[in-house]
Amino acid sequence: MARVFIVANVGKPRVARALEEWRPWLAERATVVGVETDGEHTLATLEADLILVLGGDGTLLSVARRLEGRRIPVMGVNFGRLGFLAGFTPENFPAHFEQQLRHGLPIAPRAMLDASVVGGDVNCDLSNANEVVRRRRFGATALNDAVVTAGPPFHMIEISISAGIDSGVTYMGDGVIVSTASGSTAYNVSAGGPIINPDVEAFCITPICPHSLSFRPVVVSSKTIVMIAAVRVNEGTTLFCDGQASTKLSAEDKIVLRRSAHELLLVEDPEARQWRSLAEKLNWAMGPRYSQTESGAVEG
Repeated sequence: MARVFIVANVGKPRVARALEEWRPWLAERATVVGVETDGEHTLATLEADLILVLGGDGTLLSVARRLEGRRIPVMGVNFGRLGFLAGFTPENFPAHFEQQLRHGLPIAPRAMLDASVVGGDVNCDLSNANEVVRRRRFGATALNDAVVTAGPPFHMIEISISAGIDSGVTYMGDGVIVSTASGSTAYNVSAGGPIINPDVEAFCITPICPHSLSFRPVVVSSKTIVMIAAVRVNEGTTLFCDGQASTKLSAEDKIVLRRSAHELLLVEDPEARQWRSLAEKLNWAMGPRYSQTESGAVEG
């Protein structure tokens, strides 16, 4: 029997109920090797054939980071709001789970970011991945995005950004988002960045409230090394990876972002369609809504 490990965000009432109801049903179909409800432990040594995530995209992002490259397929059931990553619903999950056990569902490798922070007093070759890892003071992976945010006292910060070139651009603003294709529908799209199909090998660099009328988001190859230098920052300026792992930044810190050597193996709903999901979840390309007056006339 397939070995299944369950990660459940029981802080959501519906998840706690579903876990209680589904656990005997799951045990009849697979070997449940463990259940985690606190989200605090590494999954790098986990022995399982499938990780079942009950929660939302945030819970799945945590699993992706804590796997630390372990290649175990992840199947997410969405009990949150949007569910771009946790693609199954509580209603369609049972049938698709049995389908996964019988002959498998589509599994998509999702690119991840590797983020490193090197202190301003450290002199090393930032293009050398091994040297950066050895000399960095902070490191994390991200499935969605790495975000530099200004933080308190909420003055604009000054940062320099380069992408695969020696010299970059320096600008003032509230920070910057570097997202994967998977993360393009998260903070990136809220900040005016483009939506990128998850199959596209690309990163998007999106400024947050730039003090400029001409600094627009830029899409670069996922082979590109993106470097961010902190020129002038606030006391609370912080780098966030998927909104979970974080570190405070100081002036002259250097952030190196590159495609991680690891990928997340995401089990996908075979009935899901990219454009339909955008329309349903983000009201993408939705037309105006009209209402009728009592006389039957249509008002915009």
